[in-house]
This record gives sequence, structure tokens and C-alpha cells, in this order.
Amino acid sequence: MPKQLPITTYGMEILRMKSKPVEKIDVKFIDLIQNMFYTMEKASGVGLAAPQINLSKAVAVIDVSYLDEYQDFKPMTLINPEIISSSGSSTEEEGCLSIPFIKAEVERAEKITLKYFDFNLKEVTVDLEGFPARVAQHEIDHLNGILFIDHLPKEKLKELKKELALIKKGKVETEYLLYSKLK
Repeated sequence: MPKQLPITTYGMEILRMKSKPVEKIDVKFIDLIQNMFYTMEKASGVGLAAPQINLSKAVAVIDVSYLDEYQDFKPMTLINPEIISSSGSSTEEEGCLSIPFIKAEVERAEKITLKYFDFNLKEVTVDLEGFPARVAQHEIDHLNGILFIDHLPKEKLKELKKELALIKKGKVETEYLLYSKLK
């Protein structure tokens, strides 16, 4: 039975580190992937990278199939992923399980060609566009120590300074609930 893992939050050092490549697949790794999918689902996410569960491994999981237009999209496990080309541009609102309650407009490539490894450590290349491409870029950023807020203009970051400080102090849920009741 999969278990829900704690999600690391903004301010934790691992979120700023480059992840180490996955070199072997074993039963323990398969369990980890199951736990990552379970954790992501329980947190109502569409992607989760290993640093978000306090693990420095270059692996991320993605599942956007809950959206009507992507219900045929197969959940993906990206092992040692790398974007090998990108094109176009699109700006949409993003959020992050590691930066709760904060959302902001982020510009990313509209289409990407992605190289990653499957469970047999066999190389796979796939083209993604739209929302799945955005999610993959977001998760690969995590594997490189980059957060979605790093893509924001300085003015927007200044606006979020107080909220980010609360998350860093671990007071986000209490403060957010109080704040939302005042609105």
C-alpha cells in the first residue's frame, strides 16, 4: 500500500540543489515512485519531483489525466529527464505543492522535446505541448534547484515577499486561514 510522504516547502535547502542522477532501479525505487504518485494525488497536484519529498534524485512524476482534455494522457515517470528542444511561448498561472497558496503567471515554452529514461533505464524521447509540457518543465526545474517563482519579475517577487517569508517559517497554513477570513 502506498504511503503519503511529507512535502518539502519553500526555504528548505534541498529545493535549491541539483538532483543526482538515478543509476539503478530496484524494488525500493518502484515503491518510491508509487509513494510519489500517491502523495501527489493526495495533495491534488499534477506533478511531483523527488526534491519535493526531500530526496536528491533526478526523478519526477506527472499525471494530468484528471483534466477532461487530457483524460487519455498516461501518467509519466521521468527518470533523469532533460529537455532537448523547445519552441513557442505561453504564459499561464502556476502553483507549486512546495509553495502552498501562491500562484503566479509564468512564461514557459509551449512545446518541448523531452528525453528521459523508463524503468528499464532505456532512453525515451517524447514531444509534449500545452499543459503537459508546462508541468514537465516545472518538475524538471525542481530537479535543477529552480522554483517557479524564479521565473517571476522582481516586482512580483516583492509583492510575494511576506507570503514567502511565512512559508519559510512554516506558518503558512495558520496565517493563510487567518488572512482568508479577513478578506
